[in-house]
Amino acid sequence: MYRPMELDIFFSICQTDVHGYVPSEREMFEHFFEQVELADALGFGTAWVAESHLSTEIQKTNPGAVIPHFIGEIGLNTDILQLAHRVFARTKRIGMGSAIMNILCNGGPIAAAERIKTFLTLHGLDPNERRTLTVGFASGRFPFINVPYGIVPRNPVEAAAWPVVKNKIFEEATEIFLRLLKGEVLSSAMIAPRALRRGDFRTDADWQRVQEAFGQYVDEIALEPRWRFPNLKIVPQEPRMDLLRLSIGSHDPATQIFANTILPVGVFNLSITPGAEIEETNRRMQTHYHADGGGWQRRLMPRTVLVFISDDAQQAADEARDALSNYWRALEGTLDEEKVRRATNNALVGTPDQIAEQMRERFDPEDRLMLWFDFNNHDSKRVMKNMRDFMTRVAPELAS
Repeated sequence: MYRPMELDIFFSICQTDVHGYVPSEREMFEHFFEQVELADALGFGTAWVAESHLSTEIQKTNPGAVIPHFIGEIGLNTDILQLAHRVFARTKRIGMGSAIMNILCNGGPIAAAERIKTFLTLHGLDPNERRTLTVGFASGRFPFINVPYGIVPRNPVEAAAWPVVKNKIFEEATEIFLRLLKGEVLSSAMIAPRALRRGDFRTDADWQRVQEAFGQYVDEIALEPRWRFPNLKIVPQEPRMDLLRLSIGSHDPATQIFANTILPVGVFNLSITPGAEIEETNRRMQTHYHADGGGWQRRLMPRTVLVFISDDAQQAADEARDALSNYWRALEGTLDEEKVRRATNNALVGTPDQIAEQMRERFDPEDRLMLWFDFNNHDSKRVMKNMRDFMTRVAPELAS
């Protein structure tokens, strides 16, 4: 059945330096709330909010700093559930989404599942409540966030295979997280064992290094569980599960499929995901999406898209290049012209009419977009003008 393109909005709450200006935390949150209230009034469907943990400024003082050139904090939202309560209290229609919740830190998958059920219970106390929380979940963007919680190699084998082991840890966490949300009584003995095999590695040399670390050549190497626990069941036990949607932040096909053996789980993706991968994911999920979800739809893989809109096309192009150049310098310390070019090509840039035409050319009518207006922009009035221009001048063109 045909569904019109859905328009969501993405908020980064990124407290970074923009041309020498870094707003206070209070200013950042005040800007967020005035923008999300406007988003609600304009008719955006869901407000997706980036999540981060621990100070990116302080991580620069450690050996092997991940983003040593970044000034400020890459994100101030550490808890979508607390934020969602405040947003729902101040709005009438808009849904909330995590982009994305890290289920490895802050207590791991058990704690994450319990917090969500508590939220759903409180949010759903009003029997007339229909606004949903979409939990996009993953293993976190930066390793330094997970290190304090023991997500580090435990032995030479894990060190040699660490990129693969990290994915196995996320699979284990996903199983625990989803089965507890489903309402199961669970112990670690009930969780599927995981192992390293040749097929997990890109090259024979990679697999050989792992076997050498193990001390012998074998077909598979068993991994010890990350979480050990006796029988448990999380509370509350009667939450409004109808108010929850799930989306996995992994592009690994096996992990996407595995998650959907437990519960209906969509796929979270970013604007830089290649178009061919997006289409392949849609085809794959037509077969593997959990039957309880009512059938796969393109809206279950929302797409993040930067928006630079102005009545002056050149001004929009200049703003896009300036913002993207500043961002890549902050992340990597150098200006990568190719990354700026690719990101600009993936963004919506131009006048309202030009952006409407770009959307017709690039997106399926049944796609769901997370439109990102606050990217590298602390001018809240301008951000809100851009939001208003989009919804009053671009969206009607798409509807017609």
